[in-house]
Amino acid sequence: MDDALNALGTTIAAALPGASASVAFGDLAIVVEPGKIVETLTYLRDDPACQFICFIDITAVDHPAREKRFDVVYHLLSPKHNTRVRVKAPVADGEPVPSAVGVFPAANWFEREVYDLFGVPFAGHPDLRRILTDYGFEGHPLRKDFPMTGFVEVRYDDEEKRVVYEPVKLNQEYRQFDFLSPWEGTDYVIPGDEKAKG
Repeated sequence: MDDALNALGTTIAAALPGASASVAFGDLAIVVEPGKIVETLTYLRDDPACQFICFIDITAVDHPAREKRFDVVYHLLSPKHNTRVRVKAPVADGEPVPSAVGVFPAANWFEREVYDLFGVPFAGHPDLRRILTDYGFEGHPLRKDFPMTGFVEVRYDDEEKRVVYEPVKLNQEYRQFDFLSPWEGTDYVIPGDEKAKG
């Protein structure tokens, strides 16, 4: 199977200048520049050797330490060849990615999801707006620098008879955990230890 995927990857890389192909975890992975994503997806859909006609998903991966912070990842399936392909395009924060809606109409809501949760804009998208978070939501929750508690909390107020937004309040202090194994012992006295020594 890997030989067939390697041969397909070599064919795709030869047909798409600047693309690189590799096989990982039994799937073919293609890395392209963001400006070539529409050309790459069109080739993968239309070429008789590929026929990746089934659009599965778009997501992103956040790497805050890299200059090109995000990998926008497309997953496609070829039912005829029973093969999957993963197409990755590394993009910088705020760098627009050409929309794939013209090639795969199903990409519409997936691109909105990636925009909403990661903040990656898609150039040429027919309706790029938030899809999972509220319209007034600040930030992008799947970025690694987004706080775990968020910025605001939402609750229904019985007195005002509406949903209200309030800054996050932590009702308890952060706890300190020692993460030591109970068999190794601790450096501090646990209540009740004085009885065992006496």
